[in-house]
Amino acid sequence: MTRSVAAAMFSAALSVCALQSSQAADNFPNRAVRMIIPFPVGGATDILARVVAQKSTELFGQQVVVDNRPGAGGTLGSRIVVTSNPDGYTLLMGTTSTHAIGPHLYEKPPYDSLTDFSHITQIATSPNVLLVGSQVPAQSIKELVALAKAQPGKLNFGSSGTGTQFHLSGELLKLLAGINIVHVPYKGTALVYPDMFSGTIQILFDVPPVALPFIKQGRIRALGVSGKKRVNVLPNVPTIIEAGIPGYDADLWFGLFAPTKVPAERLNRIHRDIVTALNSGDVRERFATLGADGIGSAPAAFTAFLKAENAKWEKVVKASGAKID
Repeated sequence: MTRSVAAAMFSAALSVCALQSSQAADNFPNRAVRMIIPFPVGGATDILARVVAQKSTELFGQQVVVDNRPGAGGTLGSRIVVTSNPDGYTLLMGTTSTHAIGPHLYEKPPYDSLTDFSHITQIATSPNVLLVGSQVPAQSIKELVALAKAQPGKLNFGSSGTGTQFHLSGELLKLLAGINIVHVPYKGTALVYPDMFSGTIQILFDVPPVALPFIKQGRIRALGVSGKKRVNVLPNVPTIIEAGIPGYDADLWFGLFAPTKVPAERLNRIHRDIVTALNSGDVRERFATLGADGIGSAPAAFTAFLKAENAKWEKVVKASGAKID
């Protein structure tokens, strides 16, 4: 075989591969897409993900199936995505917990949030709300801090798991307010509420989408908002900074991820349709009623944001001494 013939055959083979790749991208998606939620049904991540999944189903032309895989503070479901086939059919709705806090809690992290995922877009941000059960006498954060100082180690705060953003929000409160409250981890914040209602758990950090119905029913009270500004769905609830704890900033964010090595054409298609979904009027309206702000950032901007968030929360993890064996 002459060199020219071999070169021609090689070039033809490359052309066929390129054509097949292009066709695969053009046909994507041609079956259902799975969106893994690493927390239980009924939590903030689940609620927002289902809004996005419903709209994305319209745009993809294929069903986006929500698959809840809770456990290990969200790292269990995240790990499933890391090890899945990088074909674009398995996505992850990750959060501050899974991609900025969790990796810093392990001596041997289960994954690297910056290198083991394709960063598609930041979906939304939502403030946490500091909640207390109706049996707790404190009517303000100032009163809650005073109560905790009068009864060190007697008040319990629940979270969606050790190392989650809701856990570290409590640890940040402990550090900045100088109080001793006891962390009780659950597999999701939705599972904490029954114990809040009974009085077993006195304090919880959660997001407005989950907490609002119970606040309206009078079963829990909102004492403070974790970010730098109040939220429209709870206009009378001050920020924790306003309430007398300077420097407290612990908003929760949500982002869409895929495994690494997903073909660029498919990632671009996913990004385009997800951002279109986030910019649609019905999704924006739904997010607003839930107290969340839609984002829809470019992949590069999302990666830069992730790096900054990792640096921020790594410091909080170290200061709190929180660890997972």
